[in-house]
Parts: sequence; C-alpha cells; structure tokens
Amino acid sequence: MPLTFLTADRALDEVDDEVMLPYGDPDRWRRPYRPGPWRVGAAALALLLASYLLLATMIVAFAGAPAGAAACASGAAAVIAAALRLLRTGVWVSPQGLRRVGFWTTTTLRWAEVSAVRTVQQPVNWLGLPRTVQGQALLAVRTAGEPLPVLLTDHSADFLGRTDAFDTAAEAVESWATDHRQ
Repeated sequence: MPLTFLTADRALDEVDDEVMLPYGDPDRWRRPYRPGPWRVGAAALALLLASYLLLATMIVAFAGAPAGAAACASGAAAVIAAALRLLRTGVWVSPQGLRRVGFWTTTTLRWAEVSAVRTVQQPVNWLGLPRTVQGQALLAVRTAGEPLPVLLTDHSADFLGRTDAFDTAAEAVESWATDHRQ
C-alpha cells in the first residue's frame, strides 16, 4: 500500500529553485526564530478564555440582555487581540532593517541606524517579570548612541530552557545585521 504522505517531503525537495514561494519574498519582515512554548501556551490559554467569553456572550444574548452580551463580546475581542499581539512580539528582520515588536510598542530601525548587534552576559528579566536572573541578552546599539531595549534574552517566553534556540536566533539576527549594515 503506497504511503502518499511520505512522498510529500520528496516533492518539496524537487521544487525548482527559480520558483518564488510566498515565504521566500526577500522584502518581507520575518522572525528568524519560532515562538517559544511559554509564549504559545499563554496565547492558547488566552484564546481558551476568549472562547468561554464568546459562549457567555451567546448565553447572555439569548437571555435578552444586549448590553451584557456586548460587554462579553468586547471582552472576548480584547482577549483575542491580546493573544494575537502576544504571538507577534519579538524581533523581526528584513533587508530594510530591524524591528523590535513589544506588547505595547514597536521600534523599527534601518540597518544604517544600527552600529552593532551583540550578545552579552547581564541580568535579564525572567519571563518578562520584574525578577532578574543572570543570563544572556542580545543587544542592538544605535549609531546615535541612544539605548535600545534588549532584543532577546535566554530567559524570555521564547527561549526559557532552550539555550540552543537562543544561540541560533541570536546568530541569525547578528548575521542579518552584518549582511545588511553596509
């Protein structure tokens, strides 16, 4: 019996190099690493809460209280937006520059504005909480000398307990900086 799902990988290996895949767009902003399990788990729990809020919206709407249903629906929309923003946070790179997406703010720098990207040992926040521990941080130094918040840490929601993934992501961001900074 042929197992067709096993041949799908071979079909991808035989794709012509001239074919432009959607993720191969060179001008597109991309995150050079995958979101970590802590970040994905927190977003999944938030979406679970949003599903309960949407169920409550339906129950309240059928009970005949449109104001309560609107409040539950807006709460669910806020939780969904927060979960999506949580998944989007991190460092994004493109040939145009470096983008640090936080939960509340986004900072974008052109590569000409970045003088160096390096990994340093320093106290870092544990899972973004006020508690600090000794760890590694990826820093970007602006040419104007203004401080930029820490890009990545090995104790963040993406890399806690995954030091190899942090090293790979830091090297990827550093290589983007060296390749495009000229």
